[in-house]
Amino acid sequence: MKSAPPPVASPRETVALKLLVVLSRAAASVHGHVMADIATHGLTPAEFGVLEALHHKGPLLLGDLQRKILVSSGGITFLVDRLTAKGLVERKACPEDGRARYATLTRKGEALIARIFPTHAARVAEAVAGLTRTEQEQAIHLLRTLGRAADATLPENSE
Repeated sequence: MKSAPPPVASPRETVALKLLVVLSRAAASVHGHVMADIATHGLTPAEFGVLEALHHKGPLLLGDLQRKILVSSGGITFLVDRLTAKGLVERKACPEDGRARYATLTRKGEALIARIFPTHAARVAEAVAGLTRTEQEQAIHLLRTLGRAADATLPENSE
């Protein structure tokens, strides 16, 4: 008689794998709610992220903007270049450090994000409406804790 094959993953690993799948699917569903709307404005999700960050935080050094929207240094340069070409963002010299550059919204960029952000916020609220406000706050806390713990275990050279 053949014995059963050994389990592929331990019970702990099985739960972790299920969490990853459920988290990924939920993120994709929520993301899908808002991405189609962003595209109707001629923006990619990353470009929208830049405009949103600058709208809420004001002018940001490119390195700070890069960390805020989670792209590489080359990626932020590319994004700011594209948004500059569209007339939505401009670079300004940093008065304290002539080598550093700020990204800031142009009037056109500010007008665009001010016009489209309320719809974006409403779509996000609609996408997460399956949870009560209390559950949403709990999810924020749990996912923030998960993210910090996962970041702490990354190898230092993983950037």
